[in-house]
Amino acid sequence: MTAELRPIAVDLKGRTPPAFIAVEGPIGVGKTTLAKKLAASFNYGTLLEDAEENPFLEKFYRNRQQQALATQLFFLFQRAQKIQDMRQADIFSPVRVADFLVEKDPLFARVNLERDEYELYQKVYQQLTIDAPKPDLVIYLQAATDVLLSRIEHRGLAFEAGIERSYLERLNEVYSEFFLYYDDAPLLIVNASEIDLAHSEADYKHLVDYMLDIRSGRHYFNPTFFG
Repeated sequence: MTAELRPIAVDLKGRTPPAFIAVEGPIGVGKTTLAKKLAASFNYGTLLEDAEENPFLEKFYRNRQQQALATQLFFLFQRAQKIQDMRQADIFSPVRVADFLVEKDPLFARVNLERDEYELYQKVYQQLTIDAPKPDLVIYLQAATDVLLSRIEHRGLAFEAGIERSYLERLNEVYSEFFLYYDDAPLLIVNASEIDLAHSEADYKHLVDYMLDIRSGRHYFNPTFFG
């Protein structure tokens, strides 16, 4: 269970939470925070990216062209290792909340890498055996670029200080393109611009109550539609 968060009790109303939940979205949208809160509420383990462990990331935000390949390969190997570790540990109890989908990794590579670097990345990606489990639910958090910038500034992580607006705008485009055609698992698209899942217990409980009824298909959670 996630020790650093106080578990928020949620009313399951006889419903069973999805066994494997993946939370996705651009930098600053709150995917790791939501993943940790869901894990605490459901007494699940977590599978997290740990971006701060990437020694190339801060230099990447200062000079993307020079550091892109090293940054991308580190994340690829890190995610592949985490999935392998999860597979080995969870033979009998595969309940998890992740803050990434490994399938989106090549999209980031396409944005960040030059053509020859991308070709090298593709060769490495194809050689890796990434037996990622299929999520029972994917939650895609969306937010406007101004909201992302504000949240990144508020959390004040040193390695994120060099993130540019243009880069966040491009990431938002990539995520929109990716999830426009995503159908590998039930999908919940959340407008996270107008809610505070990090600090509002009411917003969090409302989202959880909505997601617990999802079993298949594509769904949208827009808090402006609710009273």
